[in-house]
Formats: sequence, C-alpha cells, structure tokens
Amino acid sequence: MKTTELRQKDVAGLKTEIKDLQKAHFGLRMQKATQQLNNTDALRLARRDVARAKTILVEKLAAAESAK
Repeated sequence: MKTTELRQKDVAGLKTEIKDLQKAHFGLRMQKATQQLNNTDALRLARRDVARAKTILVEKLAAAESAK
C-alpha cells in the first residue's frame, strides 16, 4: 500500500488497516510454515507495509497531540 493512501486515512482507519495487514502477514507466515508459499518476498513486503502504516499512525497521533 502506498503512503499517500495511508496518509488520507484517519486514525481509526489506520488502526483497522494495521489489523488487516497484520492478519495478512500472519496468513503468509502460516503458508510459509506449511510450505505453501511460493513467493517468499511477500512476507517482507507485508512486514514493511505494517511498519509503514504504524509509522504514519504515530505521526498522526503526534500531530494531534502537538495541536492541543
């Protein structure tokens, strides 16, 4: 997912997106464990998507805190 798409979401939307990304990453990990995963690069991409979304969430929360 692109950062521009993530930055357009609000805090609640980001939290649900993070949960969805973590579920997808878990599914990929289970596929790897059962040797059903052909594209192992998808694990790295999913992990980075989660990190990207968490970073933007922290930025938004910090911006909201400093606006107070």
